[in-house]
Amino acid sequence: MLRGLDLQVSGRPSQRQRLAGLLTLIQPLWQAGEAITPVDLQNALAALDNGRGEEHRALGGQVLATSRSGRPVRPRSLRQKAFIEAIERHDLTLAIGPAGTGKTFLATVQAVRMLQERRVERLILTRPAVEAGERLGFLPGDLQQKVDPYLRPLYDALNTLLGNERTAQLLEKGTIEVAPLAYMRGRTLADAFVILDEAQNTTCAQMRMALTRLGENSRMVVTGDTTQIDLPPGQLSGLVEAAQVLQGVEGVAICRFGDADVVRHPLVQRLVQAYASRDASGRPR
Repeated sequence: MLRGLDLQVSGRPSQRQRLAGLLTLIQPLWQAGEAITPVDLQNALAALDNGRGEEHRALGGQVLATSRSGRPVRPRSLRQKAFIEAIERHDLTLAIGPAGTGKTFLATVQAVRMLQERRVERLILTRPAVEAGERLGFLPGDLQQKVDPYLRPLYDALNTLLGNERTAQLLEKGTIEVAPLAYMRGRTLADAFVILDEAQNTTCAQMRMALTRLGENSRMVVTGDTTQIDLPPGQLSGLVEAAQVLQGVEGVAICRFGDADVVRHPLVQRLVQAYASRDASGRPR
């Protein structure tokens, strides 16, 4: 029961203790004036139940960036925090997990941070256009205009962080390049932060080509969801192969997200869990 600024709680001692722990974990957020979402409560409870409450509480003080709307951008789960740390420490980071876990957005946040801190000279964001056959042929415009719909999530993340005008300026100057994966062949990407998004839809040859583009003073983040592969049946995903081949290689980090890390609408987590359960049961798709 809430009376003014006093919250009165009734229940069993264990329940009251759990609630007190939960309020302690989310305290940094409400003290900063931020709205507490169901996702915040869910992640805090998970950390509390796993004995990692203090680690989770520290997330409230870790501001990675501020969006153009003034909202602080923070890691919202411990796996997101580990992902950010992996990017800082490794030249190549693979992030594998379901939709809604923040893989692409957090990679873009780190890319923008490194650009603003002059640790790299440019950002290169790419993804495969897996439907580069007949469907693209019916779209109007030149090749760049045809593939823009595939790159829209990357533009959206940039616009959230930098604003439309600043993003457009950096794109025009070439400081930020957003291009289909096919444009990467034959290049050496030096002094750059490279993000390869939707990498589950790369072939093994495409993945090898992309990884070997990395030049001096560069960093690469590869993101993808291996449950949403759109390659022809029977064709091995380049992301799946890379996760196997690069395990234990020095300078490479592999971060795996689960459905508990979904930070979109709470329903998305339940959808991911439902499909994962169906896939595990072996029922036909």
